[in-house]
Amino acid sequence: MGDDRVFVYEQDKPRLRGGDDVLDLIGEAGYRGATWVAVPVGRLPEDFFSLRTGVAGEIVQKFANYRLGLAVVGDVADRAAASESFAAWVREADRGRQVWFVADLDELRTRLGRDT
Repeated sequence: MGDDRVFVYEQDKPRLRGGDDVLDLIGEAGYRGATWVAVPVGRLPEDFFSLRTGVAGEIVQKFANYRLGLAVVGDVADRAAASESFAAWVREADRGRQVWFVADLDELRTRLGRDT
């Protein structure tokens, strides 16, 4: 996608369960030369969407440590409506370059094209 190589974690893959799964995903993406990883909403652990658990911070930090962007692909509107802190984090994250919340891969492609 543009100047960025995106590794897409397919919808039919298992849900990520924790740090080891995330590191395996990062390793596979790095092996393939990716600069971004696109993960469908349904493949993230449910605790990711409850910021007080720290799961989202742990996952995003792992991506940052390996200099990979994380694109969460899919609709998070219900989760954002249920938690003002999550909604605020989504808005703030979308202003940066580490983690983005996008509706689909076309939106990711568009955002990456604008960001280069």
